[in-house]
Amino acid sequence: MCHLFAMSSGPTPISATFWLLDAADSLDAAPRRSPDGVGLGAIGPDGALRVLRQTIRGSADTEFARQPQEITATTFVAHVRHASTGRASDENTHPFVRDGRIFAHNGVIEGLRQLEDELGAAGLGVAGDTDSERYFALITREIARHDGDVGAGITSAARWIAANLPMYSINMILIAGGELWALRYPDTNGLYVLRRGPGGRNARHLDHASPFSEIRVRSVDLLEAPAVVVESERMDEDPRWRLLDSGELLHVAADLTMTSETVLSGPPAHQLTLDELRPQAATSQTTAVPEHPVTTASSVR
Repeated sequence: MCHLFAMSSGPTPISATFWLLDAADSLDAAPRRSPDGVGLGAIGPDGALRVLRQTIRGSADTEFARQPQEITATTFVAHVRHASTGRASDENTHPFVRDGRIFAHNGVIEGLRQLEDELGAAGLGVAGDTDSERYFALITREIARHDGDVGAGITSAARWIAANLPMYSINMILIAGGELWALRYPDTNGLYVLRRGPGGRNARHLDHASPFSEIRVRSVDLLEAPAVVVESERMDEDPRWRLLDSGELLHVAADLTMTSETVLSGPPAHQLTLDELRPQAATSQTTAVPEHPVTTASSVR
């Protein structure tokens, strides 16, 4: 399954180190399908965007993903892509950037011709052939139609897709201007949030990983600073991880104030099952995660 990770440290810039594939000491990592791409995006306190992406077509392409990437910023998003739509290419690798915003998606949307017709001129900037980039283009158009209101734009775009297109999941993360938004819909894929105080529950820096996650992140600065973390799965044994409800849109403001609202209720008009997905898409949405993940020793000390 594609993995989503996002983190905000509010107004305080922090240094964070990411491994987008298994760190060298993740010896218990479960076997999985090789990813098709990895990416990392961040926004600094001055609003500057930084995005690193790597297409993975073979083992020679994984060096970047296995090397530690250290970034100082206030808001972060990371993504490991298991392609459901579109080939392995730079254009199709998350995260995507539009109008000063960074976006990543986990799920499957079909009926892309209908989506392109709906986008019209708003789709002219789409460079790749993924459902995800077109989803982002629709969100961007709807934000503009709602006078720059990001939450309203996400809501409008998600409601249109849920009402009009066959879909499996439209889980997404968007960061912009020190703020973070996360949507889970429907309940086919997980998306968790953790509000973490300085030092977490054990008075330690942040070191998040699990045998089932391809993303690992460490930040010594979070020994002294708070943060909000959003991820496709629980990344440690902290009992405060909360699974977002289906249809829940979470907003983390620049001061770490968290609010959420159920913006989609009920199932999509055409909910796809795994059996209805193309084999490549079905494989991209499955993972062998147990009900109670076991974390690595380094992440629970």
